[in-house]
Amino acid sequence: MFTTSGPAISPRVPQPLRVGLFGIGLDAYWPQFAGLKDRLEGYLQTVARKLQLPGIELVNLGLIDTPERAFAAGHSFRQSDVDLIFLHVTTYALSSTVLPVVRRAKCPVIVLNLAPGAAINYAAFNQLSDRTQMTGEWLAWCSACPVPEIASVFNRCGIAFHQITGMLEGDSHVDAQIADWLAAAKVAHAMEHNRLGIMGHYYSGMLDIYSDLTQQCATFGGHIEMIEVDELAELRQHAGEAAIAQRVELFRQTFAVQPDCPTTELARAARTSLALDELVQRHKLGSLAYYYMGQGNAANEDAISSIILGNSLLTARGIPVAGEMEIKNVQAMKILDLFGVGGSFTEYYAMDFNDDVVLMGHDGPGHIAIAQGKTKVRPLQVYHGKVGRGLSVEMSVKHGPVTLLSVVQTRDGQLKLLTAQAESVPGPILEIGNTNSRYRFSIGARAFVEQWNAQGPAHHCAIGIGHLAPRLQRLAQLLNLQMVQVC
Repeated sequence: MFTTSGPAISPRVPQPLRVGLFGIGLDAYWPQFAGLKDRLEGYLQTVARKLQLPGIELVNLGLIDTPERAFAAGHSFRQSDVDLIFLHVTTYALSSTVLPVVRRAKCPVIVLNLAPGAAINYAAFNQLSDRTQMTGEWLAWCSACPVPEIASVFNRCGIAFHQITGMLEGDSHVDAQIADWLAAAKVAHAMEHNRLGIMGHYYSGMLDIYSDLTQQCATFGGHIEMIEVDELAELRQHAGEAAIAQRVELFRQTFAVQPDCPTTELARAARTSLALDELVQRHKLGSLAYYYMGQGNAANEDAISSIILGNSLLTARGIPVAGEMEIKNVQAMKILDLFGVGGSFTEYYAMDFNDDVVLMGHDGPGHIAIAQGKTKVRPLQVYHGKVGRGLSVEMSVKHGPVTLLSVVQTRDGQLKLLTAQAESVPGPILEIGNTNSRYRFSIGARAFVEQWNAQGPAHHCAIGIGHLAPRLQRLAQLLNLQMVQVC
């Protein structure tokens, strides 16, 4: 996760991701074929080593070879509260040794159809003189055999499952698929435990950003905490002069503070930044969406109009902050940040047909940890469409591959993920104290805009560095969401 210098902010950390693992076999084989069980258990240990990664608690139940052991395994996984199960199909096994496990565990399952090598050595196999030994060797390579049976039973029982097919070792495709599933499961797990703060109210008239909060909880889990702007304003009053001076110094270290930024505005932003840190700690927030006009209340207006620098620091520390009360978009920002690729608030505002790029950015906080160079701080005499004036950040996202993500509410009230992969490219931007970047899409600017709009997203989206569509697809599958990839 990206970090910046400065005092640590500690959002609520969930327990480690618990991953279940079991293999399957058939107990009738063990007395018939010497060494087969030991060999298959060795395969399972190879898989276990692939899954034993930092941040993962592995629950390995070994080889399940009877219905009775399957029932016991299902109870064990449920008692262990596993988030995801990997089922390693080692050889032919009855589906009755699988169904009780997965039914009881009630969590997503990945079927590993992994052969012990690229191909059987046919000549060596056929030279074996003992037909029983030949059958035992065949069974050691028989992982693909029961997968249709398992799939048939899962489908008829309404159990969603996913597959990885390949070789047990030396298969980069398999290793990448496992890594993608684990990364997506970690994100889903963190979202399940995230505390999202909502402070203020919607920007009046932006009908596209209005959200069903219950649907957000039903889809992503977590808790939504309603916060009063008055609380932030009150916390500002307790910031001491020494702490304010230290925060101003942190601003100067972190940002490229422009010479025309008044010291009084830096102090005002520092006071609010300190209050934001306290607010996050008090409510154990992992993300925040906010907007407030503040008219008629000087303390609230002062807090809201000096919030951008503090929110940018929070965003870079893994606590994304979305303006204009964009709840759907702060969820997208949090997802990208949990994947370790940033997650900055953005929208497209213009197109450059000469260079075939889309110009994207936004006012308010940006994810300064994914900026191209040092983020500038500029004073603004007016926040367009908003109350007050003060300091703002100006940055471009790092040049190179990027991924756009939007959480979209559909006509039937469901949520889906919308994504596109692009390139952040150098070129002229508008130096107006906002985030600004130029993005080039493989399908061209015109086609991208039309195809993106056709999916009915809100006008905001999140941007992260790198191409992330495969992992986002895995996340969508774990959350039982539709995902549309434009390019």
